[in-house]
Amino acid sequence: MPRRVLRSETMPEFDVVGVGLNATDTLLVLPHFPAYAGKAPVLEEMTSPGGQVASAMATCARLGLRVKYIGTVGDDERGCLQLESLRAAGINIDHVQVRRGCANQSGYILIDRSTGERTVLWRRPHCLRLDPSEIRPEMITDARLLHIDGHDTPAVEKAARIAKQAGIPVTVDVDTIYHGFDRVLPHVDYLIASSEFPVQWTNERDPFKALEMIQNEYGMMVAAMTLGPHGALARAEGRFWYSPAFVVNCVDTTGAGDVFHGAFCYAILSGMPLEEALDFSNAMAALNCMAFGARGGIRTEQEARALMRRAERRIHPDFHVRANCAG
Repeated sequence: MPRRVLRSETMPEFDVVGVGLNATDTLLVLPHFPAYAGKAPVLEEMTSPGGQVASAMATCARLGLRVKYIGTVGDDERGCLQLESLRAAGINIDHVQVRRGCANQSGYILIDRSTGERTVLWRRPHCLRLDPSEIRPEMITDARLLHIDGHDTPAVEKAARIAKQAGIPVTVDVDTIYHGFDRVLPHVDYLIASSEFPVQWTNERDPFKALEMIQNEYGMMVAAMTLGPHGALARAEGRFWYSPAFVVNCVDTTGAGDVFHGAFCYAILSGMPLEEALDFSNAMAALNCMAFGARGGIRTEQEARALMRRAERRIHPDFHVRANCAG
């Protein structure tokens, strides 16, 4: 996998720094998702920490990386739960701001027990917004890699620009179109988008063409998309790579994409070839689906590699054939 070699006289304090969302989730386990205007009993209710970048950072920490998270939390009970979860994971929170009189971002996640699939409802108060002025260069340049999402776009743009200027690779998790995100993408080295984003961004319905268009326009080394139960697709060095998903006993898909991103950050810093990085990230995401919550099933590298050796793969024939044929 192409990657930028970092040159510095001293080792940075952190391996990875994340700038972006956290959330505190309420999980509601249902026997099945109700029809419109219908009813369903709640089998289980639980509260757990989540959020795109925070969960990716928790994955990096579980894999043994030195991790820092930059973001905001509310001063309510949910914010306290989130902070404690980050501390317990061994993540540096020196640059996490506690916003007084502000509720933390909340997620209400409906989980269909029959499939493990989830539906997410969320709320993020405006008082949690991270301003670009709150991002200083030294907060970013003390890490080997920067991971961002698309929220608070001006702030993550500034973080990505600082990283780019310092020769620090940037990975991004983006699932929808944000105003001004075209100013972020030129600073990105590794785009790992949702399956919807490339099509929405380019108005090109063919995902292969959409990824190629984005990569050609913005010049990132890897342009990729996660495919849910079908794995991941990536384009690098003029060709496509398809990694099928691993088949596991899925109880909850919450956080699978976030864990994928954290594992991919680890793979970059470990120097894994792209094919191995995609397989490893898929395996980590699959393992997380075997437990409830965004971070309920984050496992070790050894457990992920054991799954890679033994598990059945769910191969999407169209992606498989086209990736092998397309340049």
